[in-house]
Amino acid sequence: MKVGAMVGTREAFLKVSWANVLLNGLKIVVEGSIGLLTGSLALTADAAHSVADLLASGVVLFLGRSVHEDADDSHPHGHDRFEPLSALVVGAVLVLLGLKLLYDSGHSIFTGVTTEYSVWLVTGLLFALGDMYVCYWYTQRVNQQLQLPSLRALAADSLNDLYTTGAALVGVLAMAAGYPIFDPIAGGIVSLLVIHQGTEISRENVQYLADSAPPESEQAEIKEQVREHPAVHGIHDFVAYYSGHVIEVEFHAEVDQDMTVVEAHDIESELRNRVRDIDPVSDVHIHLDPAGLGEWEDADDAAPTGS
Repeated sequence: MKVGAMVGTREAFLKVSWANVLLNGLKIVVEGSIGLLTGSLALTADAAHSVADLLASGVVLFLGRSVHEDADDSHPHGHDRFEPLSALVVGAVLVLLGLKLLYDSGHSIFTGVTTEYSVWLVTGLLFALGDMYVCYWYTQRVNQQLQLPSLRALAADSLNDLYTTGAALVGVLAMAAGYPIFDPIAGGIVSLLVIHQGTEISRENVQYLADSAPPESEQAEIKEQVREHPAVHGIHDFVAYYSGHVIEVEFHAEVDQDMTVVEAHDIESELRNRVRDIDPVSDVHIHLDPAGLGEWEDADDAAPTGS
């Protein structure tokens, strides 16, 4: 990635991360204040939910920002793994939060709800809905270009906030109509959604951290780019794996044996550029074999060019 693009990506990441921190903080202040003044469990719980979101946003900001730093002596391959690590923290927080919400909802169903309706409850929840919608929309909009797992996790978290706050609003409105039991029921349903979302985020980012192989469709696209080079007779020993949220690629390519070192070097550079043009490939390691060895013909992952 060019220096200018790297700087632009870092700035965009920091802006959207700070936006998540500030908007979650604002939601906590408004909902928490109204919840404590009115004694509303719904608003207090939703504010507590946002405390966990604020923690997750802070982790992404201060840990995930490291992914945009250049390689150094202690991290010679860069900081790509910090990105899924921060997203994994978000996923874990969501799972724990969902379990807590599920417990609270069940407890409320069996013990009953004692909060009285107030127009301030609706006002606080409507504000929270608007606040989280702006957070979700902005994070999604920026991440359409950046495609970062941690921002995708924060966007999912903001979307879950819309659901949980909406459920709290339904409960408050039902309370006004004389049916307070709808508050914990709606909270229980939404808590299951939160647990599911956190599990999916965690599973995706564990895959990134465990050097798992990318989908077959992405591997096929990479191989096709190599095969299409006119100097390549075949490829073998192909390996593609995640390093953080990016992909590293290794392969052997068979080329004419009478090439000069300079010609072979040029072909290797061309192959590397071809593969690195595929998003999200980051690094490429190539070994050139002289034609005639036929190693690719006997390899399990043999791939002729068709020439």
